[in-house]
Amino acid sequence: MANATGRPTPPLVLSEAEREYLERQVRKHRVARSLSERCRIILRCGEGVPSKVVADELGVHEHTVGKWRRRFLKDRLDGLLDEVRPGRPRTIDDDQIAAVIERTLRSTPSDATHWSIRSMAGATGFSHTTIRRIWNAFGLQPHRTETFKLSSDPLFVDKVRDIVGLYLSPPNRALVLSVDEKSQIQALDREQPVLPMMPGVPERRTHSYVRHGTTTLFAALDVASSFVIGKCYKRHRATEFLDFLKQIDASVPSDLDVHIVMDNYATHKTASVKNWLMRRPRYHVHFTPTSASWINQVERWFAELTRKQLRRGVHTSTMQLEADIRSFIERHNQNPKPKS
Repeated sequence: MANATGRPTPPLVLSEAEREYLERQVRKHRVARSLSERCRIILRCGEGVPSKVVADELGVHEHTVGKWRRRFLKDRLDGLLDEVRPGRPRTIDDDQIAAVIERTLRSTPSDATHWSIRSMAGATGFSHTTIRRIWNAFGLQPHRTETFKLSSDPLFVDKVRDIVGLYLSPPNRALVLSVDEKSQIQALDREQPVLPMMPGVPERRTHSYVRHGTTTLFAALDVASSFVIGKCYKRHRATEFLDFLKQIDASVPSDLDVHIVMDNYATHKTASVKNWLMRRPRYHVHFTPTSASWINQVERWFAELTRKQLRRGVHTSTMQLEADIRSFIERHNQNPKPKS
């Protein structure tokens, strides 16, 4: 489309392949914003929209639209890429970069378990800033390590499907409870008073502490409503677990079936616990796969308890610790957040 006055604008016609490429770049989340903007400009110009209108729609200057329109007409898709900028020529070629990457991935230094920036710089003869840029460009972080453990349970897939199916689509007239215990919760008191936070200064506490005993929390999380049934015990034997099951039984309406998700801890499989469950046919037990207790939803709630109440808590006795845990459960149950 030509402007009414001034220099005529040559028509911009896109081929099917060019239009598909431009639309793909616009949809990408990780493409550079500058390239995405240029692709939008060309797509709108290819629809016959005047440069001024395109500039107003995309919030750019009209000269910017004209610039990329001319470059596209001259070089097509290649014209949308940044031109080579003047500057110092490269002193390290691709083969040298590949050698650094290969050495980082396939070897270790003789005096350490992993490479550091300066040890790699000394081994290759490059500067430490060069090594840093190469590692950053390829996402290499030899100083970091993560752990993992694969479940050896032969029925891993079946158990995961069973438990996830309960979470996503619980049976009618049934309650799904994630049950577990958090043992050895320590009542810790600092040797000196905690110094409160001040502007520019974080809260400070002594590294050393005094332990005033431990307690164990048994908890059952209603997966649908996030309501928690919890009780603290001095020990975590089958006797305490059976007593906690009785508390669950007293709290759950008698006309509902109860599906319990729990791990393979020996306390959960004693003869007394099995007999108690067998005498109550409305209870259905679903054990998590071996080494996969992370699938038990109550573990996520334990993490919240630790982060919000226990990690920075100061307790001078187990009674005070248990009182704080009970208060946390009560506050949680006042406004539980159901799973989405």
